[in-house]
Amino acid sequence: MSNKPRVLVITGPTASGKSLLAEELTEEFPMEIVCVDSAAVYKGMDIGTAKPSILVRQRIRHHLIDIRDPADVYSAADFLDDSTNIVIDILSRGKIPCLVGGTMLYLRALKYGIARLPAANNDIRKAILREAKSSGWPAIHKHLAEVDPKAAARINANDRQRLQRALEVYQITGRSLTEHHEAGNRLSPFELVEVAIVPKREILHQRIERRLARMLEVGFIEEVRNLFEREDLNSEMPSMKAVGYRQIWAYLDNQISFDDMIQQALVSTRRLAKHQCTWLNSWQNLHILEKPDYKELLKIPIVNTILSGDSQFALDD
Repeated sequence: MSNKPRVLVITGPTASGKSLLAEELTEEFPMEIVCVDSAAVYKGMDIGTAKPSILVRQRIRHHLIDIRDPADVYSAADFLDDSTNIVIDILSRGKIPCLVGGTMLYLRALKYGIARLPAANNDIRKAILREAKSSGWPAIHKHLAEVDPKAAARINANDRQRLQRALEVYQITGRSLTEHHEAGNRLSPFELVEVAIVPKREILHQRIERRLARMLEVGFIEEVRNLFEREDLNSEMPSMKAVGYRQIWAYLDNQISFDDMIQQALVSTRRLAKHQCTWLNSWQNLHILEKPDYKELLKIPIVNTILSGDSQFALDD
């Protein structure tokens, strides 16, 4: 039996009702929520990330929300460091941490660790871009396949950002991205107990459509306009590539029509949900709920153990 503290995770595809279920738990248990969302870390990105309201956050303590400016980069390594320290702090105060969100890369980092990769090198990036402009991105993908076949198999030939980064890491360090990841894996200090809310596809798509309509009604376009008008932001920044923000940015930049913006945002959100479900299908020991049902969650024995406080073992020194 593991002597690691068990930590509850509530995950699932976007719009599945993760946050509502977690908030319901806090009404009955001394719980704090640790947000697992790569967009919710950014200030001024509230509507499109479905952040809990200020009133909710005054009532329920949330972590890893509004901790970065949209001009900043927040990586999986940053999340791993921050979330680990926060969970340890919550446990030390006798509270129950609950990791809530659907950024699967972050959860994977917490489960398996992450490689510590070198910082970006502008000279090398420019050289890769020049090669891509001269020979095309398929040639870059072929080049990557020669030095890191596993990464090339994972990365789509049209995914310019990931292709560039994989080659950059190799050229800086002389080691492939795959080698870095394999060397960087480490055991988590926690035993994660993962519960996923996975609605039927048609129900999830309906929720996605209703949520986008509601976001637009309460000012999503105006929120993105405030970001669009900032001189220090552009559409290539990680924060502005978030689903919904990317499409509204293109609309404000007169690249697409309003109707196309709506359609593209829906398609991208559905694609994100499918991608999240694909990740979840590969996970072992995952407890699945079809809907955010409080009573069904409490029927899971190990979840009850966590909520009773009986699973908070001492962390290793």
